[in-house]
Amino acid sequence: MNRRELLKLAAAVPAAAALPYAASAETMLRMSSWLPPQHVLHKDVMQVWAKEVAEASGGRLRINTLPKPVAAPPGTFDAVADGIVEVAFNVHGYTPGRFLLTNVAEFPGVGDSAEAASVAYQRVFDKHMAQHGEHGDLKVLAVFANGPGHIFNSKRPIAKVEELQDLRIRVGGGMVNEIANQLGVSAVLKPASESYELMSAGIVDGLFFPVEPIITFKLDKLVRYGTIVPGGLYNTSWAVVMNKAAFDKLAPEDQEAIEKVSGEHLARMAGKAQDKNDKHALELVHAAGIEMITADEAFMAQIAERNMPLQEAWLKKVAERGVDGAQLLKAWGEELAAASNG
Repeated sequence: MNRRELLKLAAAVPAAAALPYAASAETMLRMSSWLPPQHVLHKDVMQVWAKEVAEASGGRLRINTLPKPVAAPPGTFDAVADGIVEVAFNVHGYTPGRFLLTNVAEFPGVGDSAEAASVAYQRVFDKHMAQHGEHGDLKVLAVFANGPGHIFNSKRPIAKVEELQDLRIRVGGGMVNEIANQLGVSAVLKPASESYELMSAGIVDGLFFPVEPIITFKLDKLVRYGTIVPGGLYNTSWAVVMNKAAFDKLAPEDQEAIEKVSGEHLARMAGKAQDKNDKHALELVHAAGIEMITADEAFMAQIAERNMPLQEAWLKKVAERGVDGAQLLKAWGEELAAASNG
């Protein structure tokens, strides 16, 4: 028996036997989370959403978060597709090369509001991306974005591109990996959950991160300098997904209950919670004595110049998949402006 079969067997133990979902008075859907319990997305988003699913279904559905993740972050989407668990949420960039259209939400300058970015992203996904089937056998319940990404390190203040040279920086994959390469840093592609270990062991000198994870992952004890990039150096694309076969087995009223509290509702909730936590985390970062500066116009111009080739390269790649990238970017800009203004 191989590792994947063992994982399936272990995860199946607490499930409600092998009965069809609709045949049970209460259907339990297993959810895997690799984030720590105190993380905003685990505590204030996914656990709240799980309660909303139960309420919307009149108690027929229950989402049970397993005590440990069934896979490391890069294997999360496959764990759901293979039916090891029914539900999970994950970063698209943790599986390099698998998702391409999702990069649309990861370019620099998305803005300072995770709520606006997440709502815009969900609308663009529904109208322009879902039909291209990048997620395969996964039922996408929602997509959302992080708060804007910034620069943190233990070596020196960063006020211009030249000061980034030769630093080893942890990145999460996706467009931020390309951005890091354009800026001349040595990018180390690792999940957020490994950040403390990477920094404490001296494997990396810093991280490209929103503000909130600096506190959640206790990096305030290791980071000495931070540079806030107005509008974001990058952003991160996430998805909440469900095993498609498991979703299709549910009674129509239960499918409707899940979708009622997913989509834009869930995207907005994820963005709003992150905005709130980023604001509070910035106060804690200052209190921790981390030296914070804001990128000036000259630094922002350098960042923009270095990243100009990325969009053209992306347009060519999505064209190879039969997608009009320019139209997708235009829709993204329009929805982002609309969400930001209202």
